[in-house]
Amino acid sequence: MNIKNKIPPPAVALFFGVVMWLISAGIPDSVSTTRIFGVAVCLLVGAFFSLAGIASFRKAKTTVNPLKPNLATTLVVSGIFSVSRNPMYVGITFILLAWSIYLGVVWALLGVIGFVIFINQFQVIPEEKVMLALFGEEYVSYSKRVRRWL
Repeated sequence: MNIKNKIPPPAVALFFGVVMWLISAGIPDSVSTTRIFGVAVCLLVGAFFSLAGIASFRKAKTTVNPLKPNLATTLVVSGIFSVSRNPMYVGITFILLAWSIYLGVVWALLGVIGFVIFINQFQVIPEEKVMLALFGEEYVSYSKRVRRWL
């Protein structure tokens, strides 16, 4: 059982990042120290969630390919996956949040919201159906313990 979405989540994030840039009318002229700090924190949090998720999948020797969740051989529930069922999407969201802070236009947050809505509808929910089919009650129990996002 494959999911119907054929657009990799990083490509979706790139699309929304470009939309955010267009909304903001380009790169800001000046960036304050406070904004730089906010950008740095969000980038670090985003990188941590994304890389920890990838590392957990690699350690479990299961697929990292979000377009083929049916190839999963193990339900990963430890490490960062004990905090979020979708740490890589959480990570990408934080990276987009960093971009919106850098751009300095509140309307750029629409790109972050758009990404979350799109990924939730076309990636996360279909992935959950596949995980339920593959891992049954083990996945049901896991999803009751750990939140979808944060």
